[in-house]
Amino acid sequence: MKKVKIISVIVIAVICILLLSSRLSGPYIDGVYEGSSKAIYVQENYWGHTKITVVNGYITKVEFQVIDSTKKEVFDNKYERYFKGNDEYVNQCRNDWKGVQSYPQKLIKYQELKNVDAITGATWSYNMFKYSATEALKKARKN
Repeated sequence: MKKVKIISVIVIAVICILLLSSRLSGPYIDGVYEGSSKAIYVQENYWGHTKITVVNGYITKVEFQVIDSTKKEVFDNKYERYFKGNDEYVNQCRNDWKGVQSYPQKLIKYQELKNVDAITGATWSYNMFKYSATEALKKARKN
């Protein structure tokens, strides 16, 4: 009879630990997930690519880049050189570069894409991020 009580207590303790640990983990499945998209810019030769790392159910690392598939080049802080003399496009490149740098950190902070807001003047990079991150997170979501 004593053995049955001890086994029962152990089984109950294990069940409680499992229930508690499932509530402590986040909404995602651990792993590394990637997504790519042209967002709403299907006529352009740019692709947003996002790589998301999930640990203990939470987003812990996000890598994001926009790739120019024509030039085979990553959009970065030097990309504005292609628009030298066109101040409007140079400024747009600068704003979007700020977005490329900040959107990943915002996703880590807020853990939900819907809570990541676009930076003024950086809508293009925001859409690239949003659509490619959505593709990655579709694979990571717990059902």
